[in-house]
Amino acid sequence: MKNQKLKGNLLLFLAAFIWGTSFIAQSKGVESISPVAFNGIRSMLGAIVLFPVILLLDNGKRKRGIPVQKADKTLLLGGIICGIFLCLATTVQTAGMVYTSPGKAGFITALYMVFIPIVELFLGKKPSPVILLSVLIATVGLYLMCIDTDLTINKGDVMVLFCAVLFTGHILAIDYFSPKVDGVKLSCLQFFVCGVLNMGSMFLFESPELMPILRCWMSIGYSGIMSCGVAYTLQIVGQKYTDPTSASILMSLESVFATLSTVVLVALGWSLTGGALTPREIIGCVLMFVAIILVQLPSKPQKAIV
Repeated sequence: MKNQKLKGNLLLFLAAFIWGTSFIAQSKGVESISPVAFNGIRSMLGAIVLFPVILLLDNGKRKRGIPVQKADKTLLLGGIICGIFLCLATTVQTAGMVYTSPGKAGFITALYMVFIPIVELFLGKKPSPVILLSVLIATVGLYLMCIDTDLTINKGDVMVLFCAVLFTGHILAIDYFSPKVDGVKLSCLQFFVCGVLNMGSMFLFESPELMPILRCWMSIGYSGIMSCGVAYTLQIVGQKYTDPTSASILMSLESVFATLSTVVLVALGWSLTGGALTPREIIGCVLMFVAIILVQLPSKPQKAIV
């Protein structure tokens, strides 16, 4: 059991690192193409990358005499629901990053770790002093990060905050479906659904051109193959082997990696939306990270739900 949990924690740590660094790719990608186009192409690329992986894994299972899960109703429903949440969340996130920095976007997105227990409160769980304190700390941190001294807020920060709410739904959906289905197939299907929705919108409401897409092929490639195809699959598989508290803490590290990668690249001369964080924003990041960790430390042991 300890080896299984260690395996899950390592997979989630790696997923957080990939997600954190992919904020840079998203920020550079939307400089050339629209958020809808970027999201649609990278999601479809993620699904395409996972398809041969599924064939290889299924073939290996058949050789070892292990039953292979078919596309049943549970898998299809899970893929559709997770795909819709993922489509909405990532599109809003990518659109918000046109107006805010990758580092700030990483920390605001990580607020889903605070929103998850809040949603659980509405499902019948009693509020605890730790949760109330973490929400208060996160609110102060969000204020320092997003509200300027003249009491104005960046619309990109608002959009990324809304994406954190949508990611809350996505994570809860994965928690529900991942123990019931093949994790890699669920990941592939959710990206296919996300890609179809985004690319359908792209062709309906936009006029996509080939050259701008080719100019950001590195950003699309990293986001599609690594962030979508690899990291989200690591999340789904990793959540099967570890408890939700450890999973939440590890996944919240994406905000740290996003900030560190932004600071390093700006120092090396990269031009990124929003640039480096100000001292005020850094204090806000620290407070939000404290809130994210605090809310995942229950006073009593809880039974794992994944």
